[in-house]
Amino acid sequence: MLMNRVETALINSPPRRWVQRWYETPLLLRMGGPLDEGARALEIGCGSGYGVQLILERFGAGRVDAIDLDPAMVTRARRRLARYRGRVRVGVADATDLTGLVPRDGTYDAVFDNGIIHHIPEWRKAVAEVARVLRPGGLFYFGEVTAHALARPSYRLLFDHPEHDRFTGRRFLDVLDDHGLTVRASRELVFGDFVLGVAQKSVPRDRPGAASERQP
Repeated sequence: MLMNRVETALINSPPRRWVQRWYETPLLLRMGGPLDEGARALEIGCGSGYGVQLILERFGAGRVDAIDLDPAMVTRARRRLARYRGRVRVGVADATDLTGLVPRDGTYDAVFDNGIIHHIPEWRKAVAEVARVLRPGGLFYFGEVTAHALARPSYRLLFDHPEHDRFTGRRFLDVLDDHGLTVRASRELVFGDFVLGVAQKSVPRDRPGAASERQP
């Protein structure tokens, strides 16, 4: 589900970027740490590309693939990220079906969700795709808006979101676990309106070399 003009303006505003850079990113780094050198990452719902810059510069990814459902946002992201040529690929795709972009399972060392999954009516499919494209031991960094926030009159007046099957912070974490994404750390913010955290894809016990995978 595409964002309306009001929300698009908000997520691209200086205050939102300040929060993302100086509050959310340090918090996620404390929870999950930086990425290993040369790590390959994916951002779902990349918007204008500001989050990709943080993934490269603050989390230390070697290469980032990024998707968005809105072609206009993809165009903006490509312009913003042109200086990272060779390290970034941006395209139009649906987070519920990444097979066109990522046909192979276990492609990425990390996946980032900066508040896009709550926009997806079939959001469980997006979680399933995150789990599919992560390698065993890979990390899922997330920041999401919960049903508690979406029920507020201000949200209902200003923004457009799916009306059904919204998730609380607890429900979101439970669904991650259902898909083999074990939550390493999480925090609910602003009276339960937001949930931030890091989950790790389970490593099969009988997988060769499993003991050497990155662990909490």
